[in-house]
Amino acid sequence: MRELPYGEWPSPIGATDLAHSGVTLGFVAAIGDEIWWDEIRPQENGRATVVRRRGDGTVVDALPEPWHARSRVHEYGGRAWLPVPGADGVSLVFTHWDDQRLYLLEDGSSQARPLTPEPAERGTLRYADPVLTRDALEVLCVREAHHDGRITRHIVAVPLDGSAAADATRVREVAGGGDLASGGSDFVACPRISPDGRHVAWIAWDHPRMPWDGTELRIANLDDGVATSVRSLLGGPEESVLQPEWVDDTTLYAISDRSGWWNLYRVPVDGGEPQALCPRDEEFAFPMWLLGRASYTVLGDGRLAVLHGTGTYALGILDPARGTLSDLELPFTVWSPTLAAGDTGALGGASVVGIAGSGQEPLTVVRVEPDSGAMERVRSSLDHVPDPAYLPEPRSEALPGPRGRVVHGHVFPPRNPRARAPEGEQPPYVVFVHGGPTGQSLPVLKLEVAYFTSRGIGVIDVDYGGSAGYGRAYRQVLAGQWGVVDVEDCVAAAQALVDRGEADGARLAIRGGSAGGWTTLAALTSTDFFAAGTSYFGVAELLRFAQDTHDFESRYLDGLVGPLPQARDLYVQRSPLSHVDRLSCPVLLLQGSDDRVVPPSQSLMFRDALAAKGIPHAYLEFEGEQHGFRKESTIIAAHEAELSFYGQVLGFDPSGVSRLELSNRQQAIR
Repeated sequence: MRELPYGEWPSPIGATDLAHSGVTLGFVAAIGDEIWWDEIRPQENGRATVVRRRGDGTVVDALPEPWHARSRVHEYGGRAWLPVPGADGVSLVFTHWDDQRLYLLEDGSSQARPLTPEPAERGTLRYADPVLTRDALEVLCVREAHHDGRITRHIVAVPLDGSAAADATRVREVAGGGDLASGGSDFVACPRISPDGRHVAWIAWDHPRMPWDGTELRIANLDDGVATSVRSLLGGPEESVLQPEWVDDTTLYAISDRSGWWNLYRVPVDGGEPQALCPRDEEFAFPMWLLGRASYTVLGDGRLAVLHGTGTYALGILDPARGTLSDLELPFTVWSPTLAAGDTGALGGASVVGIAGSGQEPLTVVRVEPDSGAMERVRSSLDHVPDPAYLPEPRSEALPGPRGRVVHGHVFPPRNPRARAPEGEQPPYVVFVHGGPTGQSLPVLKLEVAYFTSRGIGVIDVDYGGSAGYGRAYRQVLAGQWGVVDVEDCVAAAQALVDRGEADGARLAIRGGSAGGWTTLAALTSTDFFAAGTSYFGVAELLRFAQDTHDFESRYLDGLVGPLPQARDLYVQRSPLSHVDRLSCPVLLLQGSDDRVVPPSQSLMFRDALAAKGIPHAYLEFEGEQHGFRKESTIIAAHEAELSFYGQVLGFDPSGVSRLELSNRQQAIR
């Protein structure tokens, strides 16, 4: 073991490993004893493919190149594929990224055929969240249509015979759009057809609400395949309802936060009072940023496999008849909101498929037998897990916040078996700020975190007020306070580490992406607490952002800051761009050229303001990247630049990375 300054510890985890060693896992499906999942591969320029593990254990790509299963509905997309069993095997329905049309790829074929028509302008008809109809002749899905500056969303039925590819009238609008009589709303999600095929249920909401603010569970009769006699069963402007599933022809399950927590309810379709299945002060759901998420699944015997917890999550088996919930003894504390129920397989009996991880294990596709608890790992998001001695051991904590608030966060201390710091030296720390801002950090093994901690740089991942995972009241702390509460909580969390002697108060940095980039820039321009900041495609100026951003979030600021035009002065006052004169530390800006959620104009305006004031900074724009970096070359370049940046500003010499050139370098860097 060598004595070396924090930040200079030798690490086997390089930026190349972040891009080369694994994939991003998305959704899962179970077809009999087969397991399906999707993965984003940086080595293939961020292509999202679908993978299939057959009953005999063989694993194949169900979606070969150049096909790319990803949807642009809401720009964030969600589930973009569905296995469809048939007499000749299992076919795959998917949304192709390049043109956003639905395609069908038959079992054993490499040539997919289109199911939906080609619009006059490429990519203006988008599809997501597909489900199979009862007769298996159509898929129901959400369609988002862009036409003449107007966006409408419908639940549509698409025939699997391909007849709609040349005849747009064959795509049937089931519900949605602007006609309130047919259940029209700005947004629709989660289409579900009753077992007898006579009713359809779905989730709907309207601007300015987001789906975690207020949604409705709607139901309608199906007359010639079209919704009629639409009525609302659950939800409203201040109640968020998610993920309906049919129990039988007269009853639905759904998740609602009417108690202050997302809990499961049994909902009669005749308008009777919803009944909580297992009322707890815990979350049984996640915010609907992506369409098609599933935090519970119905097993063949009527029981439910559910995810639940506060901050961290367990997989439990809920018996609706008894109201009992029994957690399975599994080595996981983190679960993605995607569950699927399988039939029989190698484990015997019914099974549950999901994506899970922990502080010591990366997110992994797993299969669990609910009665015995037997479990198998199917696909890890990492092809190679580094020596555990180099990996941080996270602690989830409730830290003291401003004005008596509690701030939740996950602390990842530096760890390396080959190095120790000089006596008396305290480590630099980077505050990680998640996006959203109704997002959530998770204490799972991430190479991105270990990339820093193995070099002697601590990380604290903050679930500031407004984050998901801790109930509706905690989410609503941020209402009208974006740029205030999030900044206060990030400062408080880092200060708690400094006060305990765990972090060097003079060597603190903050970084985040999207809304996390906003918080980063807001913290740098409203406090002098941090010595450096890195913004990944962050928001810098609210008036321009409200004008330029995509429809899904175009009214999000109404709740986070205030409605326009009434709150115009507040938009200006809150914007980091308005206060660059207060900023005195270096900034790194990283941006994708094709970002539709936070356009490059946001980072460019802030870059120009930094240059005008003479603040040391760097701006890196990556061609072809959208909101979130997916390409191998981008991931490597961004992380090496970030490490070099921290070394220059916080006073250490990281090995193995090229020096990032900073503009206005002549300014003093503390």
